Amino acid sequence: MRWDAPLKDLPWIGAQRVRQLSRAGLETVGDLVSHFPKRWEDRTRFDRFPQHESDTAVCVCGLVQSAGGQRFRGRARSFEVTLTEESDHALTGQLVLRWFNLFWVEKVVATGMRLVVYGKPKRRGRQIVLDQPEFEVLEDEADISLHLQRIVPIHRATEGLSTRVLRSLIWDTLEKLPEASVPNLVPPSLDPSSRLQALRQIHFPDSFQSLSLARKNLVLTEFFAMQLCIAQRRAQQRAEPGLCHAGPDTLLTRLHDSLPFPLTGAQLRAIAEIRADMASDRPMNRLLHGDVGAGKTLVALSAMLLAVEAGFQTALMAPTQILAEQHYLQFQRLCTPLGLRVALRTGNRKEEAGPLPLFDHDRWLLAVASGNDGDRPPPPPAASDEPDILVGTHALLHGNNLFSRLGLAVIDEQHKFGVLQRATLRAQGRCPDMLVMTATPIPRTLTMSLYGDLDVSILDELPKGRGKIVTGVRPAAKLPDAARFLKEHLEAGRQAYIVYPLIDASEKLEAKAAAAEFQKWQSLLAPFTCALLHGRIPPEEKDAIMEAFRKCETQALVATTVIEVGIDVPNATLMLIENAERFGLAQLHQLRGRVGRGQHKSFCVLLTGSAEPEALSKLKVLEQTSNGFDIAEADWQLRGPGDLLGTAQSGLPPLRIGSLLRDADLMLQAREAAFVVIESDLHLAQPAHRIYRTLLGSPLKSDLSQVS
Repeated sequence: MRWDAPLKDLPWIGAQRVRQLSRAGLETVGDLVSHFPKRWEDRTRFDRFPQHESDTAVCVCGLVQSAGGQRFRGRARSFEVTLTEESDHALTGQLVLRWFNLFWVEKVVATGMRLVVYGKPKRRGRQIVLDQPEFEVLEDEADISLHLQRIVPIHRATEGLSTRVLRSLIWDTLEKLPEASVPNLVPPSLDPSSRLQALRQIHFPDSFQSLSLARKNLVLTEFFAMQLCIAQRRAQQRAEPGLCHAGPDTLLTRLHDSLPFPLTGAQLRAIAEIRADMASDRPMNRLLHGDVGAGKTLVALSAMLLAVEAGFQTALMAPTQILAEQHYLQFQRLCTPLGLRVALRTGNRKEEAGPLPLFDHDRWLLAVASGNDGDRPPPPPAASDEPDILVGTHALLHGNNLFSRLGLAVIDEQHKFGVLQRATLRAQGRCPDMLVMTATPIPRTLTMSLYGDLDVSILDELPKGRGKIVTGVRPAAKLPDAARFLKEHLEAGRQAYIVYPLIDASEKLEAKAAAAEFQKWQSLLAPFTCALLHGRIPPEEKDAIMEAFRKCETQALVATTVIEVGIDVPNATLMLIENAERFGLAQLHQLRGRVGRGQHKSFCVLLTGSAEPEALSKLKVLEQTSNGFDIAEADWQLRGPGDLLGTAQSGLPPLRIGSLLRDADLMLQAREAAFVVIESDLHLAQPAHRIYRTLLGSPLKSDLSQVS
């Protein structure tokens, strides 16, 4: 039996089971035995029936004394079971089990059956109840030893496939799987143990100690396969021929001299690192990673000026039209005195927005002749109508002949783009340099996982002169007080954001919506002017709304998370976020970063209607710190990697067994081993993405060997 053998070739799996397994994404032997348990139950002993409510789940075994259903509110139906505890063959306690709208449970559970049940006990009146518990019927079968009197795996069930059925199928497959057919390409220095033995122990462990050792082996295998792909991609990128894209620093010096503030040490360090990459003969692949408001855009523009001065075009791709237009306006303001052409291209705006600052060649010649006390003018641009800097959204990926000499591609908020989208932009030039930016601080282990093929520059300083942001968490009942506080700031000449999680009210979600609350704020803040901004407003209206807010013609902006990134209005000093518990920590930190961008003291008020301790502790983190990297660590602890490790962003399938939070030390070991392998043999006998498939039985979401 081969590791990649189709399940339909196994005689002990019938055709119907094969179809059910296929719907669950299990096609081969490797897929099936890599369908790891979500948890394990120690059925050598069961918990006693609980007498009190608890947040800790229990695993109990008992006899069904009674079972029945009741219908309520139309078609809705509940099914209730009274479970009796057995202790030395005597009935000692009772527990109520309830399922709602799971009609199939009624067909499976009947009086007199023995059940194993898993769930959290809640008190309902005088009863202790398990709502929607997981359960398994214990039948008198020859293979009862597989399901009882041992540490039993609980696999994720799917339609037609109970955890009991999956357990039996995996047991039979592992029993017949020969050692030689299980690929184990992990270096012995990383883990010398048998992968087949690890697979058997992860599913059917002899003890929790052997389970821990098996999990370590399989996590190292998964991480090694991931890091091998990353290491090979990095090595291939470094081996590619490149061009020098860094010109003299004339434009750069003029830009920095024109700024009303000095650059931070972190900005100067990042610019130096980027310049060294651009001056080399290999393509740059660098991540510019910094907190909200750390000045990434200015660093990116500095890099773009180096490329323009070397005779190349540059592009900046942003995930939203609002952010692209923000960059365009800022670049146009800073680059017009330098004689550069800046253009904008979005899905709704294929041409330049407004007149471009055209270069006056005669004036340039006159400036050269006069000398002007050593203040050298910029070099003349190429003799074409092409822009030197093109700012846009995804529309940059779909235009024809947008670039004839692309030398640098910058991607802002890069986690919003997929690996193939980044590759598509880069393919529009001949070996262009690539700079990707993110304002979402990322923990170190995630950085190594997602961006291990990139060099990293970190902006860990904020510009001087920024106003302090005071953050407060308040109950929703304090809204009138918050409104008065907000109006006081408007009377002082400041501006405010009011943010909601939804555009329109929803019957399914108990959350406020921007459109529904807009009229209320117009009344509360009168005579000050309010505007409504969300993602469904036409682009032309968005432009007008944002322009009025920038000019302080509008004092308050009622919005959704469309303002999360890229909005820079220094006069806006107050942000009020309703239903704050519905946002993640990283998103709240991004939203808060829209204020505190000027010299005035700013405030962020987080209103919440939740009394859940977990939600309140999450929001308290924002009260205690404004450091994005600390917030990222806390967010990771609370929610896990989430979308930061999305398949579209990394090109890799989601992790099956490893946890980047729990297994950070194993990731470091796997990374070191993978890079040693690649450094010793850049041209592996088979590409890393094929090794990944061989080891894990999963294809990559994209062929990373083609993306570099």
